[in-house]
Amino acid sequence: MDRAVLNRLMPMHLCLSHAGLVLNCGPTLRKIFPVTRLSGRGFFTLFDIRRPGGITDMAALQDRAGERLYLSLRDQPQAGFRGIAAPLADDAGLLLNLSFGIGVLDAVRNYGLTDADFAATDLAVELLYLVEAKSAVMEELRQLNLRLQGAKTAAEQQALTDTLTGLGNRRALDRVLERAIAGAVPFGLMHVDLDFFKAVNDSLGHAAGDHVLREVARILSEETRSGDTVARVGGDEFVVVFPGLADASRLGAIARRMITRLNLPMVFEGKPCRVSASIGMTLSTHHDPALPDRMLAAADHALYAAKHAGRSCAVLAPQPGVQP
Repeated sequence: MDRAVLNRLMPMHLCLSHAGLVLNCGPTLRKIFPVTRLSGRGFFTLFDIRRPGGITDMAALQDRAGERLYLSLRDQPQAGFRGIAAPLADDAGLLLNLSFGIGVLDAVRNYGLTDADFAATDLAVELLYLVEAKSAVMEELRQLNLRLQGAKTAAEQQALTDTLTGLGNRRALDRVLERAIAGAVPFGLMHVDLDFFKAVNDSLGHAAGDHVLREVARILSEETRSGDTVARVGGDEFVVVFPGLADASRLGAIARRMITRLNLPMVFEGKPCRVSASIGMTLSTHHDPALPDRMLAAADHALYAAKHAGRSCAVLAPQPGVQP
């Protein structure tokens, strides 16, 4: 048979002499053996025939011509092949045609093969197409899942975020309080309410009021730690949770810094917006058990005490059952 035709129809063939030397090989085998020159090499120095057993020389191989063979490379035992041998014309030796069998996908990956390395009629080509199609579908599904997960995360985050200030909302605060209480770690809580905010809205308009709320959100965030939570729970009301902080003096110092900064005018379109803040505080260690509603109510009562004390100040709620 013409060599070019043989290479095209059987790209993984071996022509063996009577002595077992490789006379010719197909292009795919040459690709698998890029360094070792196959021509002139002894077949049994390159391959082991695993089944049928006992085939260790050319005589035994000729006797099993036409039978299915299972082979592996001597220097790569994990690389498996299937094959069948047939006598060459004029008793010139053996023609051995190989395939990868069920290991074709590993072979494609290990040797960088493409469909051009297989005969057009080889079922491996169809398998490669199916694998490629499956890979494309799986990648599309993976990307779709990532997009869905991203959309879900974004939706969940949006549901927990105050759109005006970017802070957490009441729902986010509830989650934070539940986590803090379940973690049994002491924490502090502040209820911050702006003084004179209605006057800003009435005199300068809602755009000015929105500007003030965004500035308040920025200041409260700057005066708290990265692990603290600042949430907007009403029009001009904010709640701050301080995990791990259950010291009244430290909580009071933070509140005073906040009040000092919030007393400064916030300029909107060249006009000063003046507000202040009243703050009610409580500690989880003052409540047994430390329930969210109970702590929020205590901070709310302390906030009203701050309002009655003249505003622009912070009051710590007394420990239940303890005389102030």
